[in-house]
Amino acid sequence: MASSTITLQPAQNHQTLTICSDSAPAIRGEIRVPGDKSISHRALMLGAIAEGETQIAGLLLGEDPLSTAACFRAMGAVISELNSQQVTVRGIGLGQLQEPVTVLDAGNSGTTMRLMLGLLASQPRRFFTVTGDASLRSRPMKRVIQPLQQMGAEIWCRSGGYAPLAVQGKALKPIHFQSPIASAQVKSCILLAGLLTAGSTTVTEPALSRDHSERMLRAFGADLTTDPETYSVTVTGGATLRGQRVIVPGDISSAAFWLVAGAILPDSELLIQNVGVNPTRTGILEALALMEADITLENHRLVTGEPVADLRVRSSSLKACEIAGDLIPRLIDEIPILAVAATQATGKTVIRDAAELRVKESDRLAVMAKQLNRMGAQVNELPDGLEIIGGTALQGAEVDSDTDHRIAMSLAIAALKASGSTVIGRAEAAAVSYPDFVTTLQQLCQ
Repeated sequence: MASSTITLQPAQNHQTLTICSDSAPAIRGEIRVPGDKSISHRALMLGAIAEGETQIAGLLLGEDPLSTAACFRAMGAVISELNSQQVTVRGIGLGQLQEPVTVLDAGNSGTTMRLMLGLLASQPRRFFTVTGDASLRSRPMKRVIQPLQQMGAEIWCRSGGYAPLAVQGKALKPIHFQSPIASAQVKSCILLAGLLTAGSTTVTEPALSRDHSERMLRAFGADLTTDPETYSVTVTGGATLRGQRVIVPGDISSAAFWLVAGAILPDSELLIQNVGVNPTRTGILEALALMEADITLENHRLVTGEPVADLRVRSSSLKACEIAGDLIPRLIDEIPILAVAATQATGKTVIRDAAELRVKESDRLAVMAKQLNRMGAQVNELPDGLEIIGGTALQGAEVDSDTDHRIAMSLAIAALKASGSTVIGRAEAAAVSYPDFVTTLQQLCQ
């Protein structure tokens, strides 16, 4: 069995990940991935504004949930030290968030900032300021600011709709918001604002986005209805939220890296246990099925309202496909690793309708095209996607994550398939969503 030498080393203020291999290693065995990031955020937030105690098992210990916990501690919620076994949140009730004595720092987490904004704007007679790191301060917030302002919110921001933000909480009015994009963050922000708003607040999307907020809001006792035919969700304000026990499944976005690795590395077979397979998140499985990857779902079950399964992947010969339309919202975070899979597929893969990737932690379309081309791939940028000619042998090169966690991990999987040595700059970014990624990589490639 071929193996790779994988080392993580300090480099000035960052870390480099070096992956050196003469031939692609086979990966075999059973692993678990960290808890779902989206569900972890929501469990902390709803636990903080519910009455009573919420217990969370399987919480993601990445930097983003740490930012969410710190923000809500600053507003009066009592949250125990974060760990993956059990976190206890003692909520303070709807409308009871305290005015913090300092600026709330969302770190690198767009989910923290955008979802929290709906709660802050609807807290009567309280003032909040919110910021984040340099990357988050460059990401657009107007998409949530504008609908909140339609509800009567008072929010100030930098020109163009960027953080830092200042919020004067007040009683809001209900609206029916027709979202121009399918975005779980936009939808969730408005629904959270609607919890304290008299009357019914509705969000209608052009396509189905992930529905973790709706599932968890129902579990906590919110008065919420959905209309699947029109992609609409309505929350009626005034319901009491009560603490719950939440079991967080493994994050399918984290599993995606190993699914692609198992598919493209010869003689591989990997079982990824306890992965959330919410149908609003399984676009990665659909896309890999289009590419004829050998993936099966085993032990399918329901855990605290979320579907869960074990995913088995075996190496296979991938075929090119087109990824676009309604599939995109269900795999938007997985497109960087799908681009890696496409470099190994026979034919030309085209990804469209993914312009949203240009305003993530990095411009993921531009960065993936640039970095994969450095490794000898044939990737062309489209205004809203990528065109990838598969079948080209990848070569080791010096590449960079652009401080984007999904870019860092995607390049690491590409490096396993490349000949020679690949050096990934700013590789520490992986810890945002997958603190043990490098350790797992080393274990699988021994």
